[in-house]
Amino acid sequence: GRAGRRAGGMISAVYLINLKGEVLIFRSYRDDVSRTAADAFRMQVLAAKEFRSPVQVYEKASFFHIRAANVYIVAVTRENVNAAMVFQFLYALVQVFKSYFGGGFEEEAVRDNFPLVYELLDEVIDFGYPQNCSADLLKTFIMQQGQLMDPASFRVATSIAPQVTGAVSWRREGIKYRKNEVFLDVVEHVNLLMSSKGTILRSDVTGEIVMKTYLCGMPECKFGLNDKLMMEGEGRNKKSSGSGAIEMEDVSFHQCVKLGKFDSDRSVTFIPPDGEFILMKYRVSENINLPFRVHPIVKELGRTRLEINIKVKAQFSSVTGLNMIMRIPVPPNTSKCTTTTAAGKAKYEPETSELVWRIRKFPGDTEYALSGEVEMSARIEDKRAWSRPPISMEFQVPMLAASGLHVRFLKIQEKSNYQTIKWVRYISKNGQYLNRI
Repeated sequence: GRAGRRAGGMISAVYLINLKGEVLIFRSYRDDVSRTAADAFRMQVLAAKEFRSPVQVYEKASFFHIRAANVYIVAVTRENVNAAMVFQFLYALVQVFKSYFGGGFEEEAVRDNFPLVYELLDEVIDFGYPQNCSADLLKTFIMQQGQLMDPASFRVATSIAPQVTGAVSWRREGIKYRKNEVFLDVVEHVNLLMSSKGTILRSDVTGEIVMKTYLCGMPECKFGLNDKLMMEGEGRNKKSSGSGAIEMEDVSFHQCVKLGKFDSDRSVTFIPPDGEFILMKYRVSENINLPFRVHPIVKELGRTRLEINIKVKAQFSSVTGLNMIMRIPVPPNTSKCTTTTAAGKAKYEPETSELVWRIRKFPGDTEYALSGEVEMSARIEDKRAWSRPPISMEFQVPMLAASGLHVRFLKIQEKSNYQTIKWVRYISKNGQYLNRI
């Protein structure tokens, strides 16, 4: 046990320093870092306009720091710690402060809440080891603005110990709702780079499954996707399943998911936190259903004219795309732009040197076209050839999963055996969706 703990490393102290180099908060967990080393780091804050490295070493002590608004959050250690763990802790600490300070975190908020900040720093680290950075759990026993405890909240506080030390720290016992509901949102961002000749140079989908739970007690949830390995584990093949299996990469889960179960039989089993959380993130890079196909023709007619013909086709059916925005670059020396389109509105925006085409509703299996003529001023300084940046797109397509991901089942078990109302929604949005011209 001790060797495992040492491998993670210990944090000797946490500082909050403002941009003038003043120490707002200093909380020491171990007495192995001298004040002179801390002062040396503080002088660096005053001297440097910006830090090149997020880790500085003074007197054999390592200072890890991040900046949030006008405050540096610094962790210092003499151990050979896992740097990624320290930075993850610092970012989690900022999120805890933001949760307590109403969404913002800056010097003024720290000055107004000294006792609260010290109380939080006492809870999140124990003798140098990060313990608990869950704002929801911390709020059950560290009250904001010194709220008075009523008997009910006192009973909650007395049941905190097993949550802080036990296996299910993200959910307290005794949660009650009149109606048990689960909302599952599959949110996907489609990334594309298409060549001017219409060949796909790069495409992938980054997705996340967002859950919102309103469930009583301590339910255990299990859900299945049309993930290739999961379905092979169940003895299914592509033909027997309703939709083709997909290959997921770079999968990461919320801490509530039992990773041992996922590794052994690819089932996603978990006791969910109360409220909204991101259950998992993933990436799919094969067999992507691109929502829109763009056919651009941009011809330069001499040095002063440009002809634009764009066709865009919805490659989905039975659903409707929303808020499609296409940004078509034009040369910076454009003086006049005339366009005709049967759908939406097109407008030349000189600040960004773009022709912006907006369509609020884009039905499936529909093709729209835009044609335009651009006149340019022939200035002496415009001798350089136009770089022809790519066309970019923004869109949302509800009830479409561009990766082909499909939630096959969602089971919820709880000892009181209640009925649960389940909602599953899909939405595909643009990531970097680029077409070269």
